[in-house]
Amino acid sequence: MADAAQTGSSGKIKYLICGCGSTGYNVVEELLKETDSILILDKDEKRVEDLLDQKYQAIVRDLKDPAALDDLPVPEVIFVLSNDKDANLAVVRTAKAKYPSAHLIARATDPVSKTQLEAAGADVVLYPQEVIAKTAVLRIRRLSSSRIARRLYTLLGSWEGTLGIIAHTNPDPDSVSSAMALAVIAHDASGGKLQSRILYDGNIGHQENRAFVNLLDIKMERITPELLSACNYLALVDSSAPGVNNVLGKDARVNIIIDHHKNGTHDSSKVDFVDIRPGMGATASVMTQYLQELDIPVDTKVATALLYGIRADTRDFRRNITPQDFNYAAFLLPLTDRDILDKIMSPAVSQETLDVIGNAIRGREVVSGYLFANVGYLRNRDAVPQAADILINLEGVNTAIVYGITDASIIFSARNRDIRIHIGKVLEEAFSTMGEAGGHATMAAAVIPLNYFSMVKDKEDLLDLIIEPILKKIRRIVGLEDEAKHEV
Repeated sequence: MADAAQTGSSGKIKYLICGCGSTGYNVVEELLKETDSILILDKDEKRVEDLLDQKYQAIVRDLKDPAALDDLPVPEVIFVLSNDKDANLAVVRTAKAKYPSAHLIARATDPVSKTQLEAAGADVVLYPQEVIAKTAVLRIRRLSSSRIARRLYTLLGSWEGTLGIIAHTNPDPDSVSSAMALAVIAHDASGGKLQSRILYDGNIGHQENRAFVNLLDIKMERITPELLSACNYLALVDSSAPGVNNVLGKDARVNIIIDHHKNGTHDSSKVDFVDIRPGMGATASVMTQYLQELDIPVDTKVATALLYGIRADTRDFRRNITPQDFNYAAFLLPLTDRDILDKIMSPAVSQETLDVIGNAIRGREVVSGYLFANVGYLRNRDAVPQAADILINLEGVNTAIVYGITDASIIFSARNRDIRIHIGKVLEEAFSTMGEAGGHATMAAAVIPLNYFSMVKDKEDLLDLIIEPILKKIRRIVGLEDEAKHEV
């Protein structure tokens, strides 16, 4: 049996292991890959003798004894790993007082002891059942993700001809970068036999989005009937179904749907491949995972696009973000062009965008924390969400809804910080019989096409005529029917 002199009590040691049953022994075996500066304490004399026979440093100590840690080298890290919850708690309390600078990792035997160990000052508390459960779920998710990516790769590898990748209406960086990544996967899977064309309708109006497309020299084509008919296959990225934020008819045949927005109404049984993940912060994150799982090289252009897509859709990692989004961003960051990223994020703001934001500020009305702003007629619809982004930051405002009218539609953009409501569901209900609407708890959008009014010249009068019943419905849904309006 080793004594204090043998362990070098006057010096220091890297790891102190308190309790060396099966858990402790496995931890020791893992730590030995790094160092042999390890001292083991255990109350079982036979176990200590076995450890000494294996050339480990070990001492017999009763972990419940207040003097259990006396006359020992000073440890950098202490593992408390016995299967006796009272002993573990006693050691944690003693170690916290005796070695305040040491890192302290303790094993809990049940949820109650986990709470006690945390309260006693353990830096990390491991509850084995919880660790196993989390590990099992993580492993099955990784396995599932790998199989999904492989299934997409196999499908694309079986095709020849032209794949039309449809970004959503007025495509944003998440949609465009996802389309670029899918084109890379299709080329790799098919060995170049499948050519991809990125298609869109609407406009790229937001100044950052225009800078994004121009600086990365992204080739995109406007959708025409001739282009669609020339495609052997169609894929939707960042759109959950035909006709949902894209120009396709609701019954259009598509082969691939990849998105991070849920749509519960579309029958996807006839779609060859569907991957919709509402828990992910951006579709670009899903596409990055595919590239990782398939071990496909990511060039600077695609990496820069995907990273900006994740950043833009999560508002610089402040909205709807998940640990996975951070992981994929970290993977992409070393591969990106930092200079281009800086230029994309610092574009010139157009005069019309400033005018729209000014109109929103001047025309705002606030009712019990809900802000409504009419910006009137506009050509650049992307100025509406930019105005909403600014107005949600006003003091006393929890929800901002900005709306305006273009030649073809009425545009709504909403931002929300009120945890009592889900603004995406509010707009879905408000626009259930007209147009398209949806989004997240903190942001949402809606569009009402002006099919029968597109030729009307005075758009602002038309907006005044149509808007009041819509706003009344929104106020009823959020409970503002009886509130008096007032300006801030």
